[in-house]
Amino acid sequence: MTKHRILIAGGDTRQLYCAERLAREYDVRVLGFDREFFPEGSVLTDALPSEKGSFDCAVLPVPPLDDKGNIYTPCFRGEISADTVSELLAEEGCVFAGRADDRLRRAMQGRSICDYLLREELNLKNAVPTAEGAVQLALEELPVTLSGLDVLIVGLGRIGTALAEILKGFGARVTAAVRDTRGAAKSKLHGISSVPVKRIDGRYGLVFNTVPALILNRDILSRFRRDTLFIDLASKPGGIVPEAASELGLRVVWALGLPGKTAPVTAGEIIAETVSAVLAERGEAVE
Repeated sequence: MTKHRILIAGGDTRQLYCAERLAREYDVRVLGFDREFFPEGSVLTDALPSEKGSFDCAVLPVPPLDDKGNIYTPCFRGEISADTVSELLAEEGCVFAGRADDRLRRAMQGRSICDYLLREELNLKNAVPTAEGAVQLALEELPVTLSGLDVLIVGLGRIGTALAEILKGFGARVTAAVRDTRGAAKSKLHGISSVPVKRIDGRYGLVFNTVPALILNRDILSRFRRDTLFIDLASKPGGIVPEAASELGLRVVWALGLPGKTAPVTAGEIIAETVSAVLAERGEAVE
């Protein structure tokens, strides 16, 4: 059996750790990284122009493209076009990316594209590093301890439940903002209090939002003290109406992509495991 040839193109350091993990099983090359960002002792090598048409798939970052439409390369001083990546792929080569959009589909026209951020196993695994990163951020920003602090979590999905468990360990008094009786039952299951969204009061010193819907509107935000810290973990549009928060003088930290910032090794390995799982499902091993 011949190993898959995988190209890791662009992204932050988590993509390099993704490459390191995939290199245990596959023939991996990288593109779009200056050597200073490589992990210590790395044996990863760069893809060469002579390798055109030789890669079975390319793994792009989150987001895959920058404002100019080139591959997003924060760890590289140069630029890499989408065409360069496409040319390195074999005729039936596929593309993995996070937050794949119409721009990427146009740039990679004719290529099969898999958005790994839509995979349930990745989101489940990402919940813990996201929650840990959010708590770390809160510890850095707050002038008080989490122990004994009233904390509100809006949304009790994967990240919300992970947050609840971590915060309980710190001794915080945790409440979940819920929409219905199912949410209230889930809160009870996790050993925390619950409150209907419409009845949220302003006693909390820390609020985490995990829901990508503008739930925390002006009416709700006006109930909080000005020293309350809000940390929004949701993807666009987020859960906090930005104009209202600004006009009310509230402290809001928009914390997207925390796994890549606070736990790049773990985040990269999670992407690698997801890519490997998809390839196995597709039965694309070359024999």
